[in-house]
Amino acid sequence: MSIFKKKKKGDLPAISTASLPDIVFMLLFFFMVATVMRDTELIVQNSLPKADQVTKLDKKDRVMFIYIGKPHERYQQRYGTGDMIQLNDRPATAQDIQEFIKKERAARNPELEKVLTAALKVDRDSKMGLVGEVKQELRKIQQYKVNYTTVVGSALDQ
Repeated sequence: MSIFKKKKKGDLPAISTASLPDIVFMLLFFFMVATVMRDTELIVQNSLPKADQVTKLDKKDRVMFIYIGKPHERYQQRYGTGDMIQLNDRPATAQDIQEFIKKERAARNPELEKVLTAALKVDRDSKMGLVGEVKQELRKIQQYKVNYTTVVGSALDQ
């Protein structure tokens, strides 16, 4: 009987690590699903104006965003303090809009070309002269579906 070892009363059993990979993968999938990736980094200030009659765009894959406003403080040394245009992640001029629209149309499904909408996210303190230039460039490229993005609220409470 000396072959068998006697258990001591204070010994704990070994912890099973068989389910550890399952737990790690569950956490990985949770964070992959729960994390939201930002599409663009805003270079311009974008405090949107308020409006009381607002309709939400239901399909984001049919929208091209054009941002207009003054540069954030951290970008003012590089871009100045005047109003500027941002297309995706890069600053642009009004003349760059036609090329931007062509690239966006080419990157999307050809059936969606007629329903693509240009959404203008214009800072409430921006000058309308630059917005007018953007609208002229959109007309030249025959982009007639234009949306002004706002937040819900009373226009009088600016």
